[in-house]
Amino acid sequence: MHWLWKVLITILGNAVGLWLAATYIPGFHLAGGWMILIEAAFVLAVLNFLLKPVLKLALGPVIIITLGLGLIIVNAIILYGLTFIFKDLTIQDIPTLVYSTILIGAINFVFHLPL
Repeated sequence: MHWLWKVLITILGNAVGLWLAATYIPGFHLAGGWMILIEAAFVLAVLNFLLKPVLKLALGPVIIITLGLGLIIVNAIILYGLTFIFKDLTIQDIPTLVYSTILIGAINFVFHLPL
């Protein structure tokens, strides 16, 4: 039962992060309503679960050399991959991708803090 709460918190954190990015970051557009937002958050959680360990392993030396900042690259790759799955999500340029990655990562960090 504990893992179910963890999954729901992850999806909720992704949804809040995507909504904030679409609202406050110029160049980050998520068309559609709340249902598209929840679907995108769920798919982002699945991509994080499946791809993140592989990308961390592949980019391990970069992550070590940059003292952990390479994780932004890993998260950006996953978020950019989400744009191929959801045609309603558009990210215009690299700075928009980086800003939205940092914002979504910060929101997820806050959501995963122990209570």
